[in-house]
Amino acid sequence: MQSIRNIAIIAHVDHGKTTLVDKIIHLSKIFRENQQFDDLILDNNDLERERGITILSKNVSVRYKDTKINIIDTPGHADFGGEVERVLKMADGVILLVDAFEGPMPQTRFVLGKALALGLTPIVVVNKVDKENCRPDEVQESVFELMFNLDATEEQLNFQTLYGSAKNNWMGPDWKNPTDTIIPLLDAIIEHIPAPKIDEGTLQMQITSLDYSNFVGRIAIGRVKRGTVKEGSQLTLCKADGVFKKVKVKELHVFEGLGKNKVTEVVAGDICAVTGIEDFEIGDTLADLENPEALPRISIDEPTMNMLFTINNSPFFGKEGKFVTSRHLRDRLMKEMEKNLALRVESTDSEDKFLVYGRGILHLSVLIETMRREGYELQVGQPQVIYKEVDGVKCEPIEILVVDVPETTAGKVIELATQRKGELLVMEPKGDLQHLEFRIPSRGLIGLRNNVLTATQGEAIMNHRFSAYEPFKGSIPERNNGSLISMEGGQCTAYAIDKLQDRGTFFVEPGEELYTGQVIGENSRDNDIVVNVQKGKKLTNMRASGSDDNVRIQPAKKFSLEEAMEYIQKDEYLEITPKSIRMRKIYLDEGERTRMSKKEA
Repeated sequence: MQSIRNIAIIAHVDHGKTTLVDKIIHLSKIFRENQQFDDLILDNNDLERERGITILSKNVSVRYKDTKINIIDTPGHADFGGEVERVLKMADGVILLVDAFEGPMPQTRFVLGKALALGLTPIVVVNKVDKENCRPDEVQESVFELMFNLDATEEQLNFQTLYGSAKNNWMGPDWKNPTDTIIPLLDAIIEHIPAPKIDEGTLQMQITSLDYSNFVGRIAIGRVKRGTVKEGSQLTLCKADGVFKKVKVKELHVFEGLGKNKVTEVVAGDICAVTGIEDFEIGDTLADLENPEALPRISIDEPTMNMLFTINNSPFFGKEGKFVTSRHLRDRLMKEMEKNLALRVESTDSEDKFLVYGRGILHLSVLIETMRREGYELQVGQPQVIYKEVDGVKCEPIEILVVDVPETTAGKVIELATQRKGELLVMEPKGDLQHLEFRIPSRGLIGLRNNVLTATQGEAIMNHRFSAYEPFKGSIPERNNGSLISMEGGQCTAYAIDKLQDRGTFFVEPGEELYTGQVIGENSRDNDIVVNVQKGKKLTNMRASGSDDNVRIQPAKKFSLEEAMEYIQKDEYLEITPKSIRMRKIYLDEGERTRMSKKEA
């Protein structure tokens, strides 16, 4: 029987874990000599490459010294915590990757806490020691403190530390003496990470992830806890509600390099993919046919935010998208729920509106961006945080916000955070930056990033993670500028925009097609105003010097998807199509808006 090691790589966003996996893959000679490949081999979907973050966890395996090492690449964002929580069940140890300058960050704490609670053995890798003003020794101490605070056991605290630079392809026990290879890391994995613990008894395998193929349908992926899975065997599927179902295994695959190899049986301890099983969910157990025993289900942290998803009913509906009906929207959201564990979808009293619950703005925006690239048109409402009743007290989600900012602008950040009910916990120098930590309600974070980046000339580095539910903190000031709303449909003109520039900032450019009720700019005051930007210049045969100057228009302000989601007000929708993102009022007609606001008042 071959020896196996199952490890997950965990790190904060942008600390270099996908690069490290690249180097391990290259070292193990998975590619043929003449084969072409890019960097970031495992970040293989477009969104991951564009944003430079890992969103979906992936499996890859390498062979080293007669040992098969199964590597699981995990996301670094707390918004994708659902991914992390389920894949850690497959591992026996973790490689904690930490930046040699930044040290452990809030998201690192989140993922590491989950790994230590599962009793996994850690190896700490201090990466990027070739950076200027890095501080590897201090970082190693802060990792130890962090593990101690997270109630690590004696064995876990006695962790092995390696230093290196994944980008420059070296790892070693001493950061002052660079080596020329990452082999010390693979040696440490074999030496310190335990082999899978094999229990005696009948078959148990928990499904922790799923794949899809157009030929064989859904594929269940998980780690065999005990016993052996054989091709063609009859098994029992233990489902959530205590239901046992008879299933048959068609094919078995194990991970080999970046692909999969077909095998006839898989023994306990290895990670495999099973085809031929229908109607399974993540967390179900595959067990023996005669006497099935289910494993405890995976528990996932609750969502903290929800948004209203509805079909696109604007005057431009159906012009740019392929899937526009409520049936398309419902089917797509239900399909997403199968594999996105931290997501919940609820129907409302209206057939075409759905409440979608997620872990944060990023979690929901990645879903929306994926859908729009697939050709869906939809509208979403303002993100709302989820309140809970605890012992008769209204409670709201509180997050830990960490901001690293140049000293000169630290005061502005503290002012912005405290206006939104943030409490300053820590303020200390970190290299040439100030390190600030706040406890702040999740409501206060909506729209805060934009303001902080503006106040610090784009130099602030912000991260946050969910902490706990605490009693409601009171009202928080919202956006204090009203909207500029288009009075008519049609193309906007440079002449009209030029004449209205003192009213506020515009989001549209001359020549863009607009419709009545579309939000086209931000008013400089706190009320909404309706403006006519379709008006052209009246042509006469009189000319006067100076009155025919060319119009000078400021460039339109453009929003990313997340910025637009944070910007809209309660009475506005965000219209999302494969080609454009538009803001609009829920009620497009001005008279109807006035009636509805009176009704609410």
